[in-house]
Amino acid sequence: MGITFIKLAAVYLLIGVGIGIFMEMAHDHTLAGLHAHVNLVGWATMAAFGLIYHQFDISNNLMAKLHFWLFNLSLPLFMLGLGFLLYGNDSLILLVMIGSFVLFLSIVFFVINVLKNLKASST
Repeated sequence: MGITFIKLAAVYLLIGVGIGIFMEMAHDHTLAGLHAHVNLVGWATMAAFGLIYHQFDISNNLMAKLHFWLFNLSLPLFMLGLGFLLYGNDSLILLVMIGSFVLFLSIVFFVINVLKNLKASST
């Protein structure tokens, strides 16, 4: 699961940088908030999750699975809704509300998993 998080993080890096290049070329920075969220939550945070899961091998449990699926289902919906919202179209505000809540819930599962299962190395 750690490696899958890292691979998905790389995809979000590509998307985030692409949004940044699009904004610069268009001289329109309306999507700056989306660009920041995709890079921070999609790239940096997912890469950190992946590195932690890979390094400490705490991904083979229910908390990790809930974290992975809820995070990866909610983030695209949240980002889609946020993009529409930033362009002044609030028709998908429900995606922002639900997506951000489910994303938060997934992070709660990650924190529980880390607190419960991460142990100091004996070596």
